[in-house]
Amino acid sequence: MLKQLEALGQEAIEAAKRAGATAELQELRVQYLGKKGKFSEILKSLGKMSAEERPKVGASANEWKRKFEEALQARGDTLERVELEGRLQSEKIDVTLPGRRAYRGALHPITLAAREMVRVLSKVGFEVALGPEVETDYLCFESVNIPEHHPARDMQDTFYAGPGVVLRTHTTPVQMRTLLEQDPPIRILAPGAVYRSDYDATHSPMFHQIEGMWVDRGVRMSDLIGTLDHFSKGLFGSETQIRVRPSYFPFVEPGIEVDVGLKVPGGVRWLEIMGAGMVHPKLFEEAGYPAGEYTGFAFGIGIERVAMILYGVQDLRLFFQNDVRFLNQFDSIWGGV
Repeated sequence: MLKQLEALGQEAIEAAKRAGATAELQELRVQYLGKKGKFSEILKSLGKMSAEERPKVGASANEWKRKFEEALQARGDTLERVELEGRLQSEKIDVTLPGRRAYRGALHPITLAAREMVRVLSKVGFEVALGPEVETDYLCFESVNIPEHHPARDMQDTFYAGPGVVLRTHTTPVQMRTLLEQDPPIRILAPGAVYRSDYDATHSPMFHQIEGMWVDRGVRMSDLIGTLDHFSKGLFGSETQIRVRPSYFPFVEPGIEVDVGLKVPGGVRWLEIMGAGMVHPKLFEEAGYPAGEYTGFAFGIGIERVAMILYGVQDLRLFFQNDVRFLNQFDSIWGGV
């Protein structure tokens, strides 16, 4: 048995020395030292040996196991060095390659479009006013002439946050808050997020509006038309035209739809862009203004609609998918401001 152990030990050590990879060493460890390994099988037979032979065989088996493990360790260290050197040779970094430009963050295209709209209108005296996105039913609807059961409520598909509390469906409540808190003259812009239960290529459950309002003595429809003409030319180019059509909105009377005419090869392309009109007397009454003393106009436009025109985007949902490949395209627009 001792000669058999010596032969097995020599065989195991030679196999370890010939191993060409660390994975092969692990296979040898299992083959010779595992539960069903060759050394283990010999040690299992110790019970059948004589009392005189048993300690000699056991001691010899443990000694050869120790020598084999040392051989495995030595060969493993050698192979690790060789494999490391191979990786260092094959995975060299070419320091002559140009470096990668550090990623620079940029404003979202919706923010860029909103800022440009504010910039254009601030030139004629408008200032930004903000309000909460979670609004009371009264300020969102009833105070702006949209009482309960009004047909316009069906068009808005409102998200209710609780009894009498809604996610605002438009930024018109900011206009009402301003009328309640300030005395004329008032000339404000109300940009911000609004919410409606709608989702497709041109609608999102969360989108952005910017509404404008000018209230003072003697404000006329011609002032509204002139302001919208200035706005369209400042945003889309000096050759842009506008046209208006009668329409209905509960918070203005009379109301109009506004189209912009963009010059394209062969003519003009007309796009509906906003609703507008003269502030409804009901809003002045709700705010406690003396009857007939003030007039005003208001308009509202979807910021995404403007951004889609400015940037040639066909699917509104791209603005909300946070695809860096899409968003990076807007880094240099208007100087990347």
